[in-house]
Amino acid sequence: MNGPKQRDLFGTSPPPPARVEKPAPVEKPPPVTPNALPPVTPSGVEGRTPAWRKLEPRPAPKVLTVSQLTGQVKDLLEPQFGRVLVRGEIANFRGVNARGHFYFALKDQRASIDVKLWATQAQRLKFQLKDGLSVTIEGNLDVYEPQGRYSLIVNRIEPEGVGAQALAFEQLKQKLVAEGLIGEERTRPRRPLPFLPRRIGVVTSVTGAALRDFLKVLHRRHPRLCVLVADARMQGDGAIFEVRRAIRWLCKSDVDVIVVTRGGGSSEDLWTFNEEPVVRAVWECTVPVVSAVGHEIDTTLCDLVADVRAPTPSAAAELLAPSLVELEAQLATAKSRLKRAVEKQVFRERSALKSLRNELGEPRRELGSQRLVLSTAADRMRSVLHRKQRVASTALRDLSQRLHRARPQAQLQTRRAQLAFLRTSLVTLLQRELRTERDQLGRLAMSLAHASPRPMLQQGRQLLARQAQRGPAALRGRVHRDRERLRSLGARLNALSPLAVLTRGYAIVSLPDGRIVRQAQEVSPGDQLTLKLGAGEVQAQVTQVKPAGK
Repeated sequence: MNGPKQRDLFGTSPPPPARVEKPAPVEKPPPVTPNALPPVTPSGVEGRTPAWRKLEPRPAPKVLTVSQLTGQVKDLLEPQFGRVLVRGEIANFRGVNARGHFYFALKDQRASIDVKLWATQAQRLKFQLKDGLSVTIEGNLDVYEPQGRYSLIVNRIEPEGVGAQALAFEQLKQKLVAEGLIGEERTRPRRPLPFLPRRIGVVTSVTGAALRDFLKVLHRRHPRLCVLVADARMQGDGAIFEVRRAIRWLCKSDVDVIVVTRGGGSSEDLWTFNEEPVVRAVWECTVPVVSAVGHEIDTTLCDLVADVRAPTPSAAAELLAPSLVELEAQLATAKSRLKRAVEKQVFRERSALKSLRNELGEPRRELGSQRLVLSTAADRMRSVLHRKQRVASTALRDLSQRLHRARPQAQLQTRRAQLAFLRTSLVTLLQRELRTERDQLGRLAMSLAHASPRPMLQQGRQLLARQAQRGPAALRGRVHRDRERLRSLGARLNALSPLAVLTRGYAIVSLPDGRIVRQAQEVSPGDQLTLKLGAGEVQAQVTQVKPAGK
């Protein structure tokens, strides 16, 4: 490949793959003066390097640090690519980060470049970014010095082949269809408009022509209707939030229906009604919503979400306000029809009442016969009550006599006498038992006094005192006798100890298995013996065995 030559750290070029001989450059001779002689080499042969020419030293290469190199690249690239238009396909799109920025790559078939979209620019996007979307980006080149990487900073981004607004419209429309706000699978059916609303809420600009057209038609058809207007900008910065705030405020007010309206305009002018906050505010409204935005050919997402779409503000007024003249005519017709129906009903009720009166007959005659029946029944009831009263009186007199014979005062006197007798008997019995217990207690006290342990306790204390006085002396004598006996036993044990014998020059001979050798026949030549002396041990080997007596 043709390109700049690669150099190593010190600026020297690597050796070429194949050395090619090149003719030596032709040196120009020094200027010749009229009396000058031709140059003479030391050997006197012309054509050789003249002695006066000396080689100049090669300048040392300039060494750059990484920061200096990256800084020079940054100073060279950023001014040259201050504004570029780049077309490509979005790749490695990870969505918005914690700070609201977008980071992704823009690539084509042969190359890729990192792209950064700051949060301030991302808020103005009218469509959603995704992998595989072809876009055209206007921005500037930025070199990040700490990592030596360059990237493209976005100032403006447009989808390739379709406008940003159209793409944003389709993306939001598909999202709303998926959530069930619009389309055939709409989760909430469209609400009907009230026949005669008490108060109509209108979201529009108070300075716009749409409000004048709406009120003109509304008051022409029904001048008695009440209108509550929520002023909001219909386009421009901040219009989205003003329209949403106006819709939510009217939802909390006492209105029966809300009209969102504005006059015609371009798609950019009507774009406020394609924004998601406004569309969701219309969906979340608790009363029916009429969308009358633009002209009949203009269609916004608010029109699709609203309960009713009106092609113009005037048409919205006609939908909501029935004609007062027509209503009055209908009421007059209904009044006359109701009057005729009531008159017919009254006539029918009167005829039925007359026929019922004929069937009923003379009420005085019926009343007299009923009085006679009631009088007979009262006499019979009076005789029955008198008979029952006599029977009850007789029973009450018998009960009184029985109660007098069994009156509680007599029974109480008898019970008191019995209780007094039982009390006297109980006292006598208790006194007799008490005397018996006292006599027995006296006898037990005398027996206890004869068997008292106090004398024995006194004798034991005296004996203990005498033993305490004699105990230390006896203990010291006993200890002295035990010491003397222990010293005698120690001397006898020491005399019988084999260790004492060993100190006098004797030894204990044992085999490797620990058996003690007592006779010469117990060992053989070559056996290893252990000689335990008074101090230490000696290992020995048997070379000759001599039995006893030889």
